[in-house]
Amino acid sequence: MYTTKYDKVDVDAIINSERLLNNYVGCLMDEKPCTPDGAELKKNLPSALETNCASCSESQKSMADKIYHHLIDNKLDDWLRLEEKYDPLGTYRKKYLDNKN
Repeated sequence: MYTTKYDKVDVDAIINSERLLNNYVGCLMDEKPCTPDGAELKKNLPSALETNCASCSESQKSMADKIYHHLIDNKLDDWLRLEEKYDPLGTYRKKYLDNKN
């Protein structure tokens, strides 16, 4: 189980703020410094993707779902950069597309 210390992060505030979202993307891409929660995300993201978030809390799964929906639907360039780094085979994106309503 990943730490639940950041489970109360306001994901809506992040995805609705260009500045905050860009800072998180920059952190994940090694382009900007990471906040403590960004560093935790960056540390756990590879294993979360590999295991389909098996060690994630329900809150973390919900946050991940909201974020990747937002990125693919609204910030595709950022998603593609992240995908190239963390999911070069497109496995996670395929799962999203298969489950999209």
